[in-house]
Amino acid sequence: MSQSLYERLGGTEGITKLSADLVENHLANPLIGIRFADKNVDELKNGAATFFISGTGGPDVYSGKDMVATHKGLNISAQEFMAALDDALDALQKNEIGQREQEEVLYILYSFRSQVVGV
Repeated sequence: MSQSLYERLGGTEGITKLSADLVENHLANPLIGIRFADKNVDELKNGAATFFISGTGGPDVYSGKDMVATHKGLNISAQEFMAALDDALDALQKNEIGQREQEEVLYILYSFRSQVVGV
């Protein structure tokens, strides 16, 4: 039996580190960082980690809003969405995640585009 994406990303510990790096990338990104200026960084990191953990085959620990509810009214552009994906790729590479897993994560994230862009 093959391992779940959750396991291949390093389980809870690996995904928590990956998610923290992703949030840090978002904060430093000149295109989207301003959107996070008044947010609680620890809550952002926890939300990202629990979302990833639950969505990749780990324990069901995510209790946040769905993607549409989270992004509704923010009028996120396609350019901002792609910047967020670039941040994700950078975090995946920083954490030495394998090519196959990088592709899977980016595919999953891209599948949320219609629930994020312009909602």
